[in-house]
Amino acid sequence: MITLMIQGTTSDAGKTTVVAALCRWLARQGVSVAPFKPQNMALNSAVTVDGGEIGRSTALHALACGLEPHSDMNPVLLKPHSDCGAQVILRGQVYGNMDALDYHAYKAQAMQSVMAAWRALSERYDVIIAEGAGSPAEINLRANDIANMGFAEAANCPVLLVGDIDRGGVFAQLVGTLDLLSASEQARTKGFIINRFRGDLALLKPGLDWLSERTGKPVVGVLPYLQGLVIDSEDSIGTSGSSTTGALNVIVPVLPRISNHNDFDPLRLHPKVNLQFIGPDQPIPPADLIILPGSKSTRADLAWLQAQGWPQAIAKHLRYGGKVLGICGGFQMLGERVDDPDGLEGKSGSTNGLGLLAMTTSMVAGKQLKDVHGSLNLPSGNSTASIAFSGYEMHNGVSQGPALSRPLTCINGNHEGAISADNQIAGTYVHGIFDQPAACDALLQWAGLESSGSAVDYQQHRLEQLDRLADQVEQCLDTDWLRDLLGLNPSTECGASTAP
Repeated sequence: MITLMIQGTTSDAGKTTVVAALCRWLARQGVSVAPFKPQNMALNSAVTVDGGEIGRSTALHALACGLEPHSDMNPVLLKPHSDCGAQVILRGQVYGNMDALDYHAYKAQAMQSVMAAWRALSERYDVIIAEGAGSPAEINLRANDIANMGFAEAANCPVLLVGDIDRGGVFAQLVGTLDLLSASEQARTKGFIINRFRGDLALLKPGLDWLSERTGKPVVGVLPYLQGLVIDSEDSIGTSGSSTTGALNVIVPVLPRISNHNDFDPLRLHPKVNLQFIGPDQPIPPADLIILPGSKSTRADLAWLQAQGWPQAIAKHLRYGGKVLGICGGFQMLGERVDDPDGLEGKSGSTNGLGLLAMTTSMVAGKQLKDVHGSLNLPSGNSTASIAFSGYEMHNGVSQGPALSRPLTCINGNHEGAISADNQIAGTYVHGIFDQPAACDALLQWAGLESSGSAVDYQQHRLEQLDRLADQVEQCLDTDWLRDLLGLNPSTECGASTAP
């Protein structure tokens, strides 16, 4: 077994993309490969096959490998609920809430979970492609590091360093990062990958030659800027969707603790949807559909919505016949009140909801983590249409009230969600409900889209994007060098390249 770790000069340098590309490239060759991210801080997460949760990007890497997501693949997940505090999830299960200083002191113990999960994966797969977090050169975070070089040193694995040339200064990024590492960390950094290049590669070659001469390490390859690449992200919210004339206008508030905003990627790709994310202090434009997204801190994000004027905008939107959909935390916000007596998502207390559905929500310990399959129950003329869907639930809250007597979905024979008597307001705890074309089309028709049949099969889209990335590995990276590093060439002894 060999582990290769991909680290980056900065956040969003392209680590997630490179790991996805390498995982898919290896899996297409029949290599037994699995992803690993020691520590992740993200509010986009996925349900695992063993009943836990991991970062959404690592779940994408599992898909690239042809595997079901498993909690061993991301043993430490931090889900921020404030600027200085986060929920700590160890090997898929909630450990508790910690502020930043307490967690920094706890990392030595968290490392035990990291190494136990890595050893468990090592027993099941021949190659592990690990992803770092942020930058290994964050000097203030180097003590007890478990996310980057701290793990690489403990696992004794080689590292490739990724830099983003699109944002400029890539040579300073790579050389500066390398110079800030210890001697042993520099030695285990085997080479560089330059990401998001646009232009004539011949013009870059003098810089590549200088970089190799300056550091004594090879540039393994230069990956191009891929136009139109849409894959599950960790936290960054992508650009808006189509602006086609006559498109359905959909707006989503960017809550301070917005979670699982990848729910909306299928809408970004829909040719008849104009999707806009509305950030703080931005004007709230007219729309056909307002979607309230998931939230890690429902009560705090409700207060933010109120301060930003969203209740008034939603009331006007409804008067003009618009539709409102709430997903998970957004569904809870539609009710009359949200109670968190034990402070599971921040300070304990109660907050008034938007009052659009007759229900209340109580935050209770014991997070719901499960994949679900069911049917949407949407009014269609004088009848109710039933459309199959699948998705996942990931929440603490339990909602109760008369509004639930008009369910939006049916899951395993049980009613779930709500839809108002006037058919304007709906909510569900299910994430990923837009991923299937039939369900997506049905919800968009409910919201006012006149024609259907244009929705994207998002799971198939994911696979196509992963193959596109793997193709770039074949075309742009030194694959013979990579196979030698991984011990996959017949002339290379497995593990020969792991020593720093």
